[in-house]
Amino acid sequence: MSPDPQTSEAVAVNALIERCLQGNQVAWEAIVRQHWRKVFNVAYKFVGKHDEAEDLTQDIFLKIFRSLATFDRRANFQTWLISVARNLCIDHYRSVRKERATIAREIDASTMPAATPDASPYARLEHDDQRALLRRALDRLVPALRSAVLLRDIQEFSYQEIAEHLDLPEGTVKSRINRGRLELTRQIKRLQAEAAARAAAAASARETGARE
Repeated sequence: MSPDPQTSEAVAVNALIERCLQGNQVAWEAIVRQHWRKVFNVAYKFVGKHDEAEDLTQDIFLKIFRSLATFDRRANFQTWLISVARNLCIDHYRSVRKERATIAREIDASTMPAATPDASPYARLEHDDQRALLRRALDRLVPALRSAVLLRDIQEFSYQEIAEHLDLPEGTVKSRINRGRLELTRQIKRLQAEAAARAAAAASARETGARE
């Protein structure tokens, strides 16, 4: 009686997984090669761009590698892998949508100047203007600080998740986030001052033109 092909495949996959868990890099590379295209297709359906899908696929495989120990060897590995990939893509979609639609809840705006004495710090940062201002301020941060602030305050990763994502100690991550928030507040104040100066100059020019 010939062996069941599905059973043989499951045995082979489980053997690869076991070698991966023992630190065998070659075994992990074999798993990635076998399943890259399927995971990439899932990612592409969510982001619709080749480059973004490749980046997302790499992130997915990194998280799958970290979750290998939780895989039930009695289950179908490919079914589990695609399910994990789909869930991670959904999480990614939600985080990107939130980044585009909201300002970070934890960014300290207490030192930001209000538009009027009675206005709250957030009153000046509303709707499209607030997102545009935040993005311009973020663009002025050095990449290391910008990444830390985005991951924590926009995508709401935990400190541990950020440390794993950036391959840094948690202490370094917290330091970068704190420095990034302080610098972000300074940049927002600077952008507001620049906008106020431009508005004053434009008003002065209009007034001069009216007198002439």
